[in-house]
Amino acid sequence: MTQAQFGGDKKTGKWAFAQLERSMVNWLVPKVPSWLETYHLTMLTLVWSIGIVVASLAARQSLHWLWLVSAFIALQYLSDVLDGAVGRYRDTGLVKWGFYMDHLLDFLFLSSVVVGYSLALPHIAGYWFAALLVLGGALMVNTFLSFAATNEFQISTLGIGPTESRLFFVLANAGMVFFGTAWLPVVLPIIVGILTLALIWSVWQAHRRIWRMDMEYKRSRSRG
Repeated sequence: MTQAQFGGDKKTGKWAFAQLERSMVNWLVPKVPSWLETYHLTMLTLVWSIGIVVASLAARQSLHWLWLVSAFIALQYLSDVLDGAVGRYRDTGLVKWGFYMDHLLDFLFLSSVVVGYSLALPHIAGYWFAALLVLGGALMVNTFLSFAATNEFQISTLGIGPTESRLFFVLANAGMVFFGTAWLPVVLPIIVGILTLALIWSVWQAHRRIWRMDMEYKRSRSRG
């Protein structure tokens, strides 16, 4: 597959804040300092992920440290949405390296958030956090396998994309700071259930599309 054929730098899908996000990125990209390159922005996820784990450990003593966790989540969001955009704007992007490293680090980021919660909230049963990590990872794997089969990078499920997922974490942190954690044992099973249904839906949609593509290819060969 040539660079021109590679579709990993063209994200598709509809998510709630897509238009607002595009407007913000278009405004910010020209303002990124020239010394800050696309690969710097990609690798910053390592820094933010380490910060999330450290701040989460501190949150075991005081939930107010979750504000710092939210700040790192916001910083990761900014560097993540800007890295590819900066590369395209300056024509300096490393398309395939960026695709690989960006999404590998996205999983590291997700892991840091979920593991951070397990560190900050030792009184909550750990299997709920394990389930969140497994389901989040499975949704990512489904996205990448679907991309490998179709060369279209679909990053949203039922109108929810990476932006909304990060916002959910920030809102959850605020909820814990303001209202404590007594609501978590009730809400976590609901979240796990919703993610399970979202995974089933995503797999079913990918399966139908890829099956249809294969069948159309078989029919075209038989006609030829």
